[in-house]
Amino acid sequence: MTNHWVDIKNADVILVMGGNAAEAHPCGFKWVVEAKAHRGARLIVVDPRFNRTASVADFYAPIRTGTDIAFLGGVIHYLIENDKIQHEYVRNYTDFSFVIRDDFAFADGLYSGYDAEARTYDKTSWEYEIGADGYVKTDPTLSHPRCVYRLLKAHYSRYTAEMVESICGTPRTKFMEVCEMLATTSAPDKAGTLLYALGWTHHSVGAQIIRAGAMVQLLLGNIGISGGGVNALRGHSNIQGLTDLGLLSDMLPGYMTMPRESEQKYEDYATARTLEPLRPNQLSYYKNFPSFFVSLMKAWWGDAANAENDWAYSYLPKLDKTYDILQAVELMNEGKMNGYICQGFNIIASAPDKAKVIAGLSKLKWLIIMDPLATETSEFWKNYGPFNDVDPAHIQTEVFRLPTSCFAEENGAVVSSSRVLQWHWKGAEPPGEAKSDIDIMSGIFSRVREMYRTSGGAFPDPILNLTWPYDNPESPRPDELAREYNGRAIAPVTDPSNKEKVLVKAGQQLAAFSQLRADGSTASGCWIFCGSWTEQGNQMARRDNSDPTGIGQTLGWAWAWPENRRVLYNRASCDVSGRPFDPSRKLISWDGKAWSGDDVPDFKADEPPELGMGPFIMNPEGVARFFARGAMNEGPFPEHYEPFETPLGYNPLHPDNPAATSNPVARIFPSDRKKFGKADEFPHTATTYRLTEHFHFWTKHARLNAIIQPQQFVEIGEDLAKSIDVVAGDRVKVSSKRGHIIAVAVVTKRIKPLIIEGKKVQTVGIPLHWGFKGLAEPGYLTNTLTPSVGDGNTQTPEFKSFLVKVEKV
Repeated sequence: MTNHWVDIKNADVILVMGGNAAEAHPCGFKWVVEAKAHRGARLIVVDPRFNRTASVADFYAPIRTGTDIAFLGGVIHYLIENDKIQHEYVRNYTDFSFVIRDDFAFADGLYSGYDAEARTYDKTSWEYEIGADGYVKTDPTLSHPRCVYRLLKAHYSRYTAEMVESICGTPRTKFMEVCEMLATTSAPDKAGTLLYALGWTHHSVGAQIIRAGAMVQLLLGNIGISGGGVNALRGHSNIQGLTDLGLLSDMLPGYMTMPRESEQKYEDYATARTLEPLRPNQLSYYKNFPSFFVSLMKAWWGDAANAENDWAYSYLPKLDKTYDILQAVELMNEGKMNGYICQGFNIIASAPDKAKVIAGLSKLKWLIIMDPLATETSEFWKNYGPFNDVDPAHIQTEVFRLPTSCFAEENGAVVSSSRVLQWHWKGAEPPGEAKSDIDIMSGIFSRVREMYRTSGGAFPDPILNLTWPYDNPESPRPDELAREYNGRAIAPVTDPSNKEKVLVKAGQQLAAFSQLRADGSTASGCWIFCGSWTEQGNQMARRDNSDPTGIGQTLGWAWAWPENRRVLYNRASCDVSGRPFDPSRKLISWDGKAWSGDDVPDFKADEPPELGMGPFIMNPEGVARFFARGAMNEGPFPEHYEPFETPLGYNPLHPDNPAATSNPVARIFPSDRKKFGKADEFPHTATTYRLTEHFHFWTKHARLNAIIQPQQFVEIGEDLAKSIDVVAGDRVKVSSKRGHIIAVAVVTKRIKPLIIEGKKVQTVGIPLHWGFKGLAEPGYLTNTLTPSVGDGNTQTPEFKSFLVKVEKV
């Protein structure tokens, strides 16, 4: 979230798209209700289903799953063509005026630099034109044919309302009404927020959908303001913490990226990430990357990380590829992975193509399950009849189940969608012999290190030298870990402008990531969390909910990263002179001497506005990007590509170019290509979703939840039900190219057929909560049906759009 849950109440228009906040985030949805009740906010829902959020919306528009970029591109076209943009904002705070290289091109669905055989782009041409002074060339008049504004306008000129209707199935009149409501927030005294969830991320173009949403908000001037933002609604709290702490295979804590195979030297790695400003007087905060990285390495390896060995850079793996879940399952199936530790993760239920996952798990030598509950993964080797039809005699994998405590049985912090770290205290002791994840991982580590110490190994240094400074090495306390990720001074930290002035004494906790240093004098396990546990104590445990602002800026409640800032990019809430665009929702302002207000300024506190520093200080340009340069793998502007299982079989925008039908750089393994279904065999489009009554795969183990939603079902519209002679309560078989499930049919008015390119397309809704473990009636795993293909940037699987066939049992 660029903003936070409570701030939603300050919005005038709320667009929920790619999510179902009322059902999947009911506690957070209260702030939408507040906005409607007290500000008269308009709630818009765009979704394939008329869901529970839509039931309380002011306006609902249907959409074919997987076509969000076409819809959002149409909004971009409308806003530009009808001059419904926040001019002062886009001229000063975005790259509208920046000139792009003359060898950049886009034709027939593909950008310049595409390698069809490798399915990757050479992104060299996706760059700004740089002048002799080393800065990007700009044209403030916006008349240059290659300025970002002109390229953006030309790119989305194809995304007309008629095109949106043809691709998305959204009636033109409904689409136009959505555009008109959103456009009202381009006024400086209006604010609109965008709420999305897995309905956007679970696509082969998911990252680009989110970028398209961000571009809409930039045109409207809705990023950095109260009541605005692009706000991701996490499925559960520590999904935010997972990414914050670098638990993705290609990440380090604090969203620093792992070295690649080509970066064997620390100098090459650091230089590529230490970004110098692209315009005069811009901050480019990532020029401090060495301070973040060196402090992490000192936290991990202490004295063993020093300037002489490039801060133990050789200890880090250099990735030849991204080892995401799709890659892990592929390696299992190839016999190239011997063992797998599955911690707090039900891989057989959460990775696509259940049959492929089981085949891969069956080839492992060992599998470790760390979970509070018996899961489908921990018992994948058992035959559960039609729900898990396997022969245990043919599965040689040795499975170790290590029962863990759950969050309510531990002290620690959780991180919400709002980036807020809240400390919690245990409410009960764990049952039986269950241990915390920390204890289990510490026990494994200590034994592995002892094996290296006594028996040696090919490269023992990273294991033997790892810092483990806890009172009980077998059981580190959560507060010890929290102090470690905050960070401390190893040597005195001095003021860069006055070396005689000591800011932090050796041994003290750091107060902010601005105190991190690249000389080895500081250690911090996660630079964005620096400030969460200071010399003043545990900031995450604060519980002061006073709100003198009246707009929900409760800065004394817990602690938000970064720097306890609640609205990111809040400098953009003011005009170039530092006056708030909307004084009634003021976040910060320039008082003549400093930036101050009702939030922590996302800006240099003493930087006068007249010097012209842009509000997007993490970017070397100092402004937000419409043109993504080399940041995205599919191209600098989001383009509509069909889901890999498309009911059309072609991309209406590029019907004559098969290479541009679906995402040209999506993650696909050769073995999975033959598993994509086609519409002649599987004529119905399916999508998955969550229910309020269940929480992922946990609550089917809870009796009350199992009572209120006891049985697996699928949701089909009345038109589809009539065509296959099904009535409510009948059992139906839902098949895809990868398998089938059988469930009760819920026949509903909530899903209606859409006319796509003149063809009727039916949508099937499939809740994901059932499986063959728990107290609810046994059911099929939904990912029995889903294809193994990943987003071109994040590798997130395409769970939200695939082809099935529904027939009566």
